[in-house]
Amino acid sequence: MSLMRIAAVAALVSIVAPVEAQRGPALTGTWRNDSGSVRIRIAPCGQGLCGRVVAASEKAVADAARGGTDRLIGTELFHDFRREDDGLWYGQVYVPDIGQTFDGTLELVDHDTIVGKGCLFAGFGCKTQSWKRVR
Repeated sequence: MSLMRIAAVAALVSIVAPVEAQRGPALTGTWRNDSGSVRIRIAPCGQGLCGRVVAASEKAVADAARGGTDRLIGTELFHDFRREDDGLWYGQVYVPDIGQTFDGTLELVDHDTIVGKGCLFAGFGCKTQSWKRVR
């Protein structure tokens, strides 16, 4: 690579890096719910972020099966989450215990804590759940 190309790449990185830093810590990574019964991996998918179950306790697997989710591990719980100007991430939340999908938000409270919120409709019948970063 020529010296001119290296300089151009370095300049581009110096412009993009501060913009990324202003967006705050990334949601990508592996997270566990408060009880430690489910772990998800959040990663880019399409234009947003998605979270798939990578580990689950026997009880969580049984609860999901009773709700109609035959295979909990591998199931996408968070779909197409995108960050908005208010700092929240908006997307779809799948609840395996009842086999339904709802509109939801994810809020990065700090580097190691996410709070997810899903509502039945128009802000009613809402539930929240905290997730802690595993790695």
